[in-house]
Amino acid sequence: MIIAELLGRWSGGERRTPRRTVWLLAVAYGLTIANLYYCQPLLPQMSRSYAASSVGYLPTVVQVGYALALVLVVPLGDIVRRRPLVFLLLLAEAAALVATATAPTAGALLVAGTVIGLAGAGVVNVLVPYAATVAADHERGRAVATMLSGGLVGILLSRTIAGLTAEFFGWRVLYLAAAAVTLLLAAALARVMPPSAAEVPIGYAAQLRATLRLARSEPLLRRRSLIGACVFGAFGVFWTTVAFVLAGPPYRYGEAEIGLFTLVGVAGAFAAKAAGRAADRGWQRPSTGVLLVLGVASFGATAAGAHGLAWLIAGLLVLDVAVHGTHLLNMSVVYGLVDGARSRVASVYMTFYTLGGVAGSAAGAAAYRSGGWAAVSATGAAFMAAGLAVWAGEARGGPRLGGAPAARMPGSFRGGGPRGRRDRGGAGRSGCR
Repeated sequence: MIIAELLGRWSGGERRTPRRTVWLLAVAYGLTIANLYYCQPLLPQMSRSYAASSVGYLPTVVQVGYALALVLVVPLGDIVRRRPLVFLLLLAEAAALVATATAPTAGALLVAGTVIGLAGAGVVNVLVPYAATVAADHERGRAVATMLSGGLVGILLSRTIAGLTAEFFGWRVLYLAAAAVTLLLAAALARVMPPSAAEVPIGYAAQLRATLRLARSEPLLRRRSLIGACVFGAFGVFWTTVAFVLAGPPYRYGEAEIGLFTLVGVAGAFAAKAAGRAADRGWQRPSTGVLLVLGVASFGATAAGAHGLAWLIAGLLVLDVAVHGTHLLNMSVVYGLVDGARSRVASVYMTFYTLGGVAGSAAGAAAYRSGGWAAVSATGAAFMAAGLAVWAGEARGGPRLGGAPAARMPGSFRGGGPRGRRDRGGAGRSGCR
């Protein structure tokens, strides 16, 4: 409780210093999502512990749990109190981390990994819309950018932390330490997150139906979700295959060098902050178009990267800026569609986004097998071009972008959200109109 007390003081209380509260939520986001990625560099060591090839499926089952949470857990963020929901999910994640560290068989390890993905996805995708809710309208873009930056840093550092800890102490110690950190995090958030009633007084089945209706009735949400799916698909194309390029001629890098190469992705954190400022100024539409054009161009540089490291790094820097900047702008737009019930929005958008990443990973692997790195670069550019085409169709939709008003779902609180706001005819919606 000492750490919880210190973090509580640092955050300045419940709503007196909301920016510092958002920073704490971003730290929670990064630490939680790191739990999902620790396993990636540890698979060889974990496989030796069980002498079972099925351990290689651990990242896959983590992603399966993540996808299930987007559909089944994240919508709970609107219909139950968020503080106890986050607390219980963190407890479940801590228990799954302990179960991973002590798993007697590979099968038990895979079950625990599924729970890590499910609970972790529930936490991070409830915290982001929560941060968008507690932030003022003119600061929502920066709040979401801070959250995404925290998550990106967590992903980047997770591989480095996992490798160093496992090398000196073993992979089981890493997961036990992660469980302890998760418990401390649960205590801190339970103290800092202000108590609040459920935003929408409906049941679970009704909430799932309302989420589906929102996806059907809101064109702008669908378009931005498709753009997100395309850019994350391009991201998956690149990262699924780049290790093969770095391991082969002319680079012939080992695992340590390839791991360090991933740190180039920190550029995405700066891109998210810049995109957040653009979002708060109402520049989502033109900024998205510029970033998507840069995304297409980035794969021209990566294609040359097969023979020159400078080109590969340049392409990755531009790609990260395009992907993470577009993701932030998308979230700023879709979270501005409603004054409450944002977990529905998160469920729809992040489901599309995740499926896009899965499709990109599969397409990248197939492209590399059939045509090598040139085919990979062409495939990544195609994903980005598809996102640009969706954006161009959105721009032709006129000043309202979606062609229809935002969905007014039962319980969406457009007439008065958790902060008692009233519908202002579109004002204060992060400039997305």
